[in-house]
Parts: sequence; structure tokens; C-alpha cells
Amino acid sequence: MHFTFRQMQIFESVARLLSFSRAAEELHLTQPAVSMQIRQLEETVGLPLLEQVGKKIHLTEAGEELHHHCRVVARQLRETKEAMESLRQGVRGRLDIAIISTAKYFMPMILARFCHAHPDVQLRLTVGNRERILEQLAENDVDMVVMGRPPAEVSVSSEAFARNPHVFVAPPGHRFANAKRLSVARVAEEPLILREKGSGTRQVLERLFTEHGLKMQARMEMSSNETIKQAVIAGMGISLLSLHTLRLELETGRLLVLPVQGLPVVRDWHLVHLKEKRLPPVARAFKTYLLESAETVIAEFCQT
Repeated sequence: MHFTFRQMQIFESVARLLSFSRAAEELHLTQPAVSMQIRQLEETVGLPLLEQVGKKIHLTEAGEELHHHCRVVARQLRETKEAMESLRQGVRGRLDIAIISTAKYFMPMILARFCHAHPDVQLRLTVGNRERILEQLAENDVDMVVMGRPPAEVSVSSEAFARNPHVFVAPPGHRFANAKRLSVARVAEEPLILREKGSGTRQVLERLFTEHGLKMQARMEMSSNETIKQAVIAGMGISLLSLHTLRLELETGRLLVLPVQGLPVVRDWHLVHLKEKRLPPVARAFKTYLLESAETVIAEFCQT
């Protein structure tokens, strides 16, 4: 079976965009040229790769499989090119990194300093919850991810680079506002506002309650730290959040940390990538920078 890298590139664009015209525009080709290349590719493969229902294009089973491999090949070619360029010209190329939503409060500062030191780096940053980030990691869609607990279901390499304390927060007018010491069991009786299932913060709370033999009485679930903070400020309940998400609210007195016995729950931030992945030079440079500088940058972030 013989097909060209160019045909794979064209098919990847069509499969991703599900449009011949948009793929032609992206690749600076005419639409008939794109259609001809796809037709030749289908003849080579011996299977239909696309099917049209009405005005919409869909991938066949063979198309889905080929699209996966085209993405892998395209990424390997890009990484090869960037590796050669980095050897010639220093740290440059595209850094693909994904972070869980809780890390969005401090990671931009770290990334900004790295990019300032290496102006030829192009950054693609994705923010999502733990489940979405793990999907991207497993599909090799990103170079590396920043998250809390490394996954057990994917073969990865991980290194801790900073501590991540979690605390219970309440509004200043809460009845626990003047408490000197609270038990986890006492806090568990309050209406709780939780992150969605699958999030790292939710897992921290679930493990904490399991360790104390407690059941959660959830008032509501939300998929955003910002929305949770606003709900707590409005008096709808209390919540467990990473201390790194709370700088502004604590400074302005809109939230307070409850003095719960045994807290904060301290976990680590980890930098994670697939174990078998050969990181491109730009990703290796960022990994070195993060491991050396993260603690200092995060400490500055928390103090400003």
C-alpha cells in the first residue's frame, strides 16, 4: 500500500474539518485538487474513508482509523522538524501543554516567563478538567500536562514540581466565621458545593471524607472554580478548593478559610507525559525550567 505524506496531510485536514472547501482553504489548494487526492487515497486503501449524508461529511470506520494514524505521523514530522531547528537555532518551536482548570491561576505566569526567555516558542495551551486532560494525554495530542494526582490508567512519567494545598472556604458572614477549630465531621454537616465528578479537586474531597468515614451532603455540583467561589460568597454553601485559586477573594475578604482540623490537605502538582514519548527539545526545555523555577514563581504569585 503506497500513499504519500501529502495525501495523508490532505486527508487529515478534511477529516478534522469535515469539509473539502475549508480543507482546501487551509492547505492553499483548490477544492477539486483536494477531492482528487482523497479519491486517489481511497483507491489506494481500497476502502471508503468518507461518506456524505445530505450536506454533511462523516468519517467511515476506515476513515476514523486512518485519521488517527495521520495525526500521529503529522505530529512526528512536526517534532522532527522542530528538533532539527532547535539544534541549529536554540529553543524554538511549538509547545503543546494542557493543564487542569485549577492550575490556570498560576501556570500563565510560569509560561509567560518561559516564553519571554525564549521568544521563538509558540505556545498552545489547553485548559480542562481531569478527564478531558487525560483523554488528550492518552491520544498524544499534547506534549505534557500539569495536573494533581498522576493517572494510574495511562503509562506515564511524572515529576512533582510544587505543593498544592486545599482548604475549606466560607463567606465572612458564615456561622463558622469566628470558630477557632472545626472537625471534618462538623464541616461535613454543612451544605457542600462540589466540583463535577472526575475533577481533581472533587477527588481530593472524596478521599478526605472516605478517610474520615463520612458521606458528602452535596447541595450542588459545578464545573468551574470561579462559579463555586461566587456561590460560596452568595451564601449557598461551603466548598473545598485549592488555595492557589483563592488569592483575590482572600485578599479582599470576600472568602475566609475555615480552621478545619488536619487541613490544609496538601497534594503535589505534577508534570506528566507519556512514558514512551520522546519530548521535543522545546518541551524538554520547558520541563527543566518548570522543575527549577515553579516553587519560586508560585510563591511570588501567592504573595502578590
